[in-house]
Amino acid sequence: MITKRFLIFTPIGVAFFLFQSLFWAPTYDGQAQKNPNRLLQYIQGSIGDAEILNPILSADSASSQINDLVFDGLIDLDDNLNYRPRLAKSWKEYEEVFLALDFDFEFHGEKIRNGDDWKTFILDKLKDNVTWSKNIEKIEILQEKKKLDEFVVKPKSKDASGSKVSYSMTMPVRLKFTLKKVDQDFFKPIWKVIGENYRTNFPYTKFIKFEDKNREHFSKEKLKGILSVAEHNPVIVFDLKQGIKFHDGTELDSNDVLFTYQAIMDPINISPRRSDYEPVKQAQVLGKYKIQFIYKRLFSSALNSWAMGILPEHLLNKQALKKEFSKKEIAGEKTKKVSIRDSSFNRKPIGTGPFVFKEWRGDELIRLGKNENYWERPPEYDEFVLRIIPDTLTQEMEFYSAAVDYYKAEPHQVARFKKQEKFHWVSSVGNSYSYIGYNLRNPLFKSKEIRAALGMAINVDEIIKYILYGEGERVTGPFAKNTNWYDKSIKSLPYDPEGALKIFEKLGWKKNEDGYLEKDGKIFEFNLITNNGNAVRKNILTIAQNNWKKIGIKCTTQLFEWAVFLKDFVNPGKFDALVLGWSVGIDPDQYQIWHSSQTNPRQLNFVGYKNEDADRLIIRIRQEYDMDRQIELTHALHKVIADDQPYTFLFVNRSTLLLDKKIVIVDRNENGEETYKKIYPTKDGNVKYYFNKWRKLSEASLVPG
Repeated sequence: MITKRFLIFTPIGVAFFLFQSLFWAPTYDGQAQKNPNRLLQYIQGSIGDAEILNPILSADSASSQINDLVFDGLIDLDDNLNYRPRLAKSWKEYEEVFLALDFDFEFHGEKIRNGDDWKTFILDKLKDNVTWSKNIEKIEILQEKKKLDEFVVKPKSKDASGSKVSYSMTMPVRLKFTLKKVDQDFFKPIWKVIGENYRTNFPYTKFIKFEDKNREHFSKEKLKGILSVAEHNPVIVFDLKQGIKFHDGTELDSNDVLFTYQAIMDPINISPRRSDYEPVKQAQVLGKYKIQFIYKRLFSSALNSWAMGILPEHLLNKQALKKEFSKKEIAGEKTKKVSIRDSSFNRKPIGTGPFVFKEWRGDELIRLGKNENYWERPPEYDEFVLRIIPDTLTQEMEFYSAAVDYYKAEPHQVARFKKQEKFHWVSSVGNSYSYIGYNLRNPLFKSKEIRAALGMAINVDEIIKYILYGEGERVTGPFAKNTNWYDKSIKSLPYDPEGALKIFEKLGWKKNEDGYLEKDGKIFEFNLITNNGNAVRKNILTIAQNNWKKIGIKCTTQLFEWAVFLKDFVNPGKFDALVLGWSVGIDPDQYQIWHSSQTNPRQLNFVGYKNEDADRLIIRIRQEYDMDRQIELTHALHKVIADDQPYTFLFVNRSTLLLDKKIVIVDRNENGEETYKKIYPTKDGNVKYYFNKWRKLSEASLVPG
């Protein structure tokens, strides 16, 4: 009898408990009634924990969210994607250009015998080129000392080791042009005067001497790598703000910037950021608050790299690490293998940012506190908490109960959430896009007309409507849609299956008895693959397969686990076609994805796209420092790739974030009077650009309409 009553009343009691909990569980409307401090705390959910809290070492999104609040860079982008000062109060970009002089060179039968004559000769021949001349600030004649060095000759087989070849070089006399602004075309007028073959015929062996006599006639390409006849050296000089302090009270200066650069370049630290700083030829401190970086080649992304968070040199230099490791009883030979990666700093970071690190409970939360002495303006929130919530459904429930302050809505939820007045939603276009990529090594996809026809047969609008619930936009090319690099005038391929079929028929493909396109006894048949675990990509597979079948294309589809997908198919380029996506950011450099040199195994141009016009534009884009000119070049590249259709460009997702309606942007005038604005995204879709100005108001009635 007791057991029977227990079985009857226990479920009733549990149901009653759950029902009444609805009345005492926290909600957005009443979350601060018993805890006013909750208004001063911003809590964000994260699927994964941070890996390492050090901006030069981290590569995951959770770490970046924390690093962006704890550390500052020298510069960053403003809400219109223009560079703005941060730790640097100003900067200057200019260029030093060098021309090696050959005194045996003959111009119309006469030799130009010395540096002064060369200078006079060039200026005289180009005196009518006003734009070129006006950019020159000064010209110097340089006679430099002998240089001793060595390089490694690559082995002919994988098993052999490289051999070192030593040489000495007497630098030729050079003209040094200091330019007011960087000009990748500076040498073009000079070559028009003295001829393009000046570099080819330069007497390299006159200046380079090998210790091994047999190396005297080493390949000219290698000699060109040792001695540059024409050299571009862009320069950036940063002037730092004075009085900015790290969270431990130590003032930041140019030695911290130099140390950060050196730490990135030190191989022992294994920084994933190293490639951004490899083009630096020389870093030099010019004063306590001034530092200069000279680049060994044109690299237009140089300035953008200095948004990197700056590290405190006094806490991470060799002396500091040695002291730390001695406490851990690490000494002797072991210390040679220890790097910044092994420092406790990465679990308790100290920067100059708006928030100060407080605690890190692994797989649970990371807590930051307001930096009351922040150089720009202390944040409105007293505390930032990143909670680790691996399950997206749990994140949603936590948002409903006001345990977290924002939620990224799934596409199918957006329409419903937009109707709920207690939430403020912010929708923006992301920097990523989805596509179908064709392996251009496959003869089926050699024709750009065929690739265009394949795209015309797919109803992309249907994908956006039914798979993304309308939360997406068409894209036509390789750049982020919300940047100036994207050419909005280029039209999407139309959904035109009849037109697609006509293209196939024009190229000799006819439907056989089974309804499949056939040519020379071969059916137009291929395999379309993607990774498992992505519902959108899986649905794209099905829609593309069905759309192509309607015009007579035989397409099979397969799903693979991510690791297998990359290792066995993408990296070695062993596939017919695939569904994937790129997150491209706002940098216009497309070298790794589209340049023909990047088509080898494990490189990112895995579809094997090769186009000389695209290669030329890609190189010019990464060497162009003028933004207006960059825009012209990126639009030209966009057009070339859109015409070639190596991808069927599909869509970019719209991202919708939900916030408590009471969270606003706080602006103050000179008199301290406050005005409130609704949260909105910047041009690049960044919702949290003004995060330091965010505040949660106590009443919804205070929020502007």
